[in-house]
Amino acid sequence: MQNKESTEYDHLFKLLLIGTSGVGKSCMLMRYVDNNFTNNFYNTIGVDFKIKSIFLENKNIKLQIWDTAGQDRFRTITCSYYRGAHGIIIVYDITDRESFDSVKMWMSEIDKYAQEDVIRMLVGNKCDVEDKRAVSYEEGEALAKQLKLQFIETSAKLSTNIEQSFLTIAKNVLEKSQNSIKAESGQNMKIGQITSTQVIGNTNKKSSQCC
Repeated sequence: MQNKESTEYDHLFKLLLIGTSGVGKSCMLMRYVDNNFTNNFYNTIGVDFKIKSIFLENKNIKLQIWDTAGQDRFRTITCSYYRGAHGIIIVYDITDRESFDSVKMWMSEIDKYAQEDVIRMLVGNKCDVEDKRAVSYEEGEALAKQLKLQFIETSAKLSTNIEQSFLTIAKNVLEKSQNSIKAESGQNMKIGQITSTQVIGNTNKKSSQCC
């Protein structure tokens, strides 16, 4: 799986990063897209996004990754971005118990505003700060199992599992999209009709990069 720089793409997937303020969502996004990290990061105001092009399963995929503010005062703004998301990553800080305890609240936000079948993942960030750990790996894993989420711990600072987390959710979104195509194709063959099929995130349009 490698990056393929091209303005042409087979699929455009919208991914969303959500979680309490300060858990490292912006740092994760910067590390993944720009391979950069800084400790001096300001809280996101409202929403921001970056574009990442990847080559996955012989497909050119363009990821539009949205970084949302975790503060309550921006909740009305950020909730509108749940609609149309193909994948949502819930991030908590392993050194901040409160951010972990808020995961179920974020799940309820997804249930309320996002598509019912949106792909979801739980990420415990800042695993490099082991001496300040407040949430064990086992606790994160158990919660993910309870909520039926994929789970991984990451470190934006050390780049630990950052690429893997984004590639995993992108792969799951692609698999879901391809399964939808197959299901609709089979349905069309059964009823003997030729219809135009709308594929989630599928487009040949050109997209300009924004960060």
